[in-house]
Amino acid sequence: MSHPQLNSTAVSSTHPSTKKPTVVGLYGIPGAGKTFLLTELKKQLGEQAYQYYEGSLVISSIVSGGLVAFQKMTAQEKALWRSRAIDSIVEECSASGRIAVVAGHFMFWDETDELGLSVWTERDQESFTYILYLDVPADIIATYRLKDSRARSPVSEEHIRRWQQVERVQLRRLCLVHGILFSIVPPRKVSMLLRDIFRHTEEYNLSRAKFRLNKVLGDFVGPTKMETMLVMDGDKTLISEDTGALFWKLAADTEDTTHSDPLKELFSSQAFGYSYAAFRQAALLYEEVPEQNFNDYCEKVASTVTIHPEFISLLRQAAEKQVGAVVVTCGLHLIWEQILQRAGLSDTVKVIGGGCIREGLVITADVKRALVARLKEVRMYVCAFGDSPLDLPMLKTADRAFVVVGEAHQRSRSMETALLDAIKNEGLRAHQVLLPSTASPRLDNIILPQVTITEDDFIVWYCSRKILHATNKNAAKILMTATRNAQVSGPALREAHRSVGQYLATELLPELTGLEEFPIPHVQDRQTSGHRVRHEEKTTIVALMRGGEPMAFGVNDALPLAMFLHAKVPADVKLHHVEGQQSVILVDSVVNSGKTVVEFVQHIRTLQPTIRILVVAGVIQADSLSKGSLTQLLRADVNVAFVALRLSENKYTGTGTTDTGNRLFNTTHLQ
Repeated sequence: MSHPQLNSTAVSSTHPSTKKPTVVGLYGIPGAGKTFLLTELKKQLGEQAYQYYEGSLVISSIVSGGLVAFQKMTAQEKALWRSRAIDSIVEECSASGRIAVVAGHFMFWDETDELGLSVWTERDQESFTYILYLDVPADIIATYRLKDSRARSPVSEEHIRRWQQVERVQLRRLCLVHGILFSIVPPRKVSMLLRDIFRHTEEYNLSRAKFRLNKVLGDFVGPTKMETMLVMDGDKTLISEDTGALFWKLAADTEDTTHSDPLKELFSSQAFGYSYAAFRQAALLYEEVPEQNFNDYCEKVASTVTIHPEFISLLRQAAEKQVGAVVVTCGLHLIWEQILQRAGLSDTVKVIGGGCIREGLVITADVKRALVARLKEVRMYVCAFGDSPLDLPMLKTADRAFVVVGEAHQRSRSMETALLDAIKNEGLRAHQVLLPSTASPRLDNIILPQVTITEDDFIVWYCSRKILHATNKNAAKILMTATRNAQVSGPALREAHRSVGQYLATELLPELTGLEEFPIPHVQDRQTSGHRVRHEEKTTIVALMRGGEPMAFGVNDALPLAMFLHAKVPADVKLHHVEGQQSVILVDSVVNSGKTVVEFVQHIRTLQPTIRILVVAGVIQADSLSKGSLTQLLRADVNVAFVALRLSENKYTGTGTTDTGNRLFNTTHLQ
């Protein structure tokens, strides 16, 4: 019976004839049941998307005299006709667009011979895209051979096991060298794998990843709209270890396996590298592990690793501030779910990861990048954390990027060069997080500045857009009425702007700066605690003349301990105005293109490279924050933030009687 999802349209679009056809080899020693399996596959999968070939029958059909003539040929002649047989299969499937399923032999081996005779050809290694080696117990094969109508030489179970082992080892090695995906699979799972091979393209894989992301976003339903997402790599980022290596160490210690760390061998191979095909091969490797063993290994690995306490603190802080977090890992989904569960974070931190073929998803560097891009498409502010070159596409796409740097002996050796190239030539702007704090930094603190993720205000300053506004608040609507009223000007308008400044400094500014307590005398004749803007006495308020002065006075009303400065041009801000200070507040009535703000920020940065700069304004044009120089400023400078009474979609710039400065000081008649 044909698979219900397979149709002619899907076949032609998924496997167009212009591409190299998908050729799947079914291998196993003679008597493993390949011919019987081909017949069963035809019944289960149909012939709309697949073409089935018995290798020996293809040879018989193209050789004059059939198999009898073929058997009389020299070894060189046989190799030639075997190559022509696979070529004919490739040509036929290229024309039809179907997947070729080919039952073939790797070697023949009489028990009396010391070594088997390989019949694998150069054209085989160029043509096959998958090799599925049938995992059939030796005693069953021995029984099959005895019952086979074809004359099979009797062989012992011991020889069958040795024959299978040699074929598996040699085929796995050949496939690794030549970029062929390989798996040892019981016959009952072949149809499942063939269905997966049919549908699982890079495009399908990406659609599955985006589907998982949508589910994650659906899980983050709260009283307020979530605006920020932390996207984190898992291995060697949230933890110091590589969970994949730990998994395969467990497997090597408990199972009969010839590969103690197959992932290292896979990803270091020239044919695979870190390609989509490589991650598919990794999934096939995991699929070879019996399900119960697989689950046990995942549980044991999860129990042996611990998330960095700094990240646990950050993730708990993120949950409190309605900031989402998702682990996007090339590793095993199940392991990371269990790691987060053990850390008490599974309710607030979600996982998108891979696993066996049955997971239906592999995570590649491009998938990580695409998921970050998708989050930005839905207007989320994305902060990405990673440690290796695989994470660089994700880091470059995110709004804010953090490179996690571990101990020198544990971190990626290839990251240093790739990271420097991304910063110098590809526009990456990133910070580095040292975990543990004693780890030596990458590059230097100028190219890659250090941050500490346990800082109290890390989420606010590093993991948000840092654009606060009161556009839709009732208080803002009342306050902005006087500022927009054409009948209000002079002292009354200046007082209205002063009220706006005081409101913004009281209502929104503390969300960025935080608050601090200080002792005050209580009216009941005792000491109590009062609150004020953090580092108020180490804050410089700069009134951008002349339109910013009234609002700046209002800010100063709320921060009476702050230094106050009038500035008409950036050079009016001197070193002694910012030296030893924690924050500079630039105040203007209206920010249109942002050109003036950028010039002031650039000047202040020549005086104090890291001081925090807050821009307070009555109105900011929304477009200036989504594109142009202010956008570049926000992305490039982590220590800049904006506070406004409202964001305006109106691109109109006032002149003459509509200019805010003229209205504030009754000079409209001079224009």
